[in-house]
Amino acid sequence: MVTLPFPQPGRLVDRAYRVLDKAENGTPDEKRALKLGGALERPWDPPSCPPALRGQVWAWLDEVAGWVNHEYSWGVDRLIPPCWPAHPHIAHELAVLADLRRTAGRDTTSALLEYWHRDVLPMFLERMHLRLAGSCAAGHQDWTAAARHRAFHNDVNQAQRQARFTADCQTTYPPPATYVDDDAQFVPDDGTGEHLVVDTITGEVIDFNDRRRRPSS
Repeated sequence: MVTLPFPQPGRLVDRAYRVLDKAENGTPDEKRALKLGGALERPWDPPSCPPALRGQVWAWLDEVAGWVNHEYSWGVDRLIPPCWPAHPHIAHELAVLADLRRTAGRDTTSALLEYWHRDVLPMFLERMHLRLAGSCAAGHQDWTAAARHRAFHNDVNQAQRQARFTADCQTTYPPPATYVDDDAQFVPDDGTGEHLVVDTITGEVIDFNDRRRRPSS
């Protein structure tokens, strides 16, 4: 064969897609029933899937990774590495890549597939290449940012961030000043005897007591 067909997902993944299609295009009763059933499982977001479904998602993505390497990679610097499950950034994006390719392959025109070829796949491979930075070429290498990740979650840094969040939530910001032009119009209120100010630029009705003059530009 000149080209290999795009891998198809397993039964559970296919069922999840059928449910999602009903949620999008089903009858009102079907949509209502699905809405009452809670959050839907989305194969392009593996953490949203229960273990059995997620297992089939991973198997499908592994086939897709091999297919992409065979069909679209000639040089070695843009190959999806065999250790891709050890790289969350690849796992997250590969799921979206596979979902978009599946959708494009089922469309009635070639527009989505052309978009996948032109933008989706090249950008995925480029981001992967930049993030890997040459690692894992001869075997998996440990995460070089692991120490900084641990520092992010240590007690001291978490406490410092929480202190800033708390301070922010206790801050009361003053309301923005309201400016009125020299030619603002004063119109009578509806029988109360009070007057309103109308900004002739924005049309906004302004409290007479809170007005301020607009600064000159």
